Amino acid sequence: MALHWRSLLCFRSKTRLLIIFTFCLTVIHSLGNDVDNCDKLQLGQYVCKEPKIDDATQEPENCKDRLAWVECLPAPNISCRLSNGTQFKFSGEEVGFNKSILCRNVSGYSYKVALALSLFLGWIGADRFYLGYPALGLLKFCTVGFCGIGSLVDFMLISMQIVGPSDGSDYIVDYYGARLTRLTITNETYRRKQLSP
Repeated sequence: MALHWRSLLCFRSKTRLLIIFTFCLTVIHSLGNDVDNCDKLQLGQYVCKEPKIDDATQEPENCKDRLAWVECLPAPNISCRLSNGTQFKFSGEEVGFNKSILCRNVSGYSYKVALALSLFLGWIGADRFYLGYPALGLLKFCTVGFCGIGSLVDFMLISMQIVGPSDGSDYIVDYYGARLTRLTITNETYRRKQLSP
């Protein structure tokens, strides 16, 4: 019976030692890995540069597939891991990572020109010809803008950016100008929500 108690006490002390050892390893490991990747920094810990805007398109110069990249600088005395895995302490002057921003696909159709054509020459279909809809432009020309009602409707649709260029691109709008962003929910939206952290 005494042998049974001794083995039980020995087992309990070994178990306690194992638990304490595991706890110490966990604490040491967590202290050593308190540095995250640079692209996981929180909003106040970095500042991103303004994108360079192309004068012709009024979009960032490196816009491709509706995404552009801007350089971000971590704040002074922030330590994080670079994309190659090395830990670096920043002084506030070095680029730490690039962040993607949304941009628009434009192909030469100006919002201001389309709106002016719709307002002043919409009754002869000039707005629809400009946007690449020749059949509707000819129909508006022959019916004098559907007796003015079609011209008014087209002016409202173009001003709200519902009717755009026929090639599916976006209007050229000043980068800091009044832009409308259409919100839609599709299956792709659901997948992006599932994939985002």
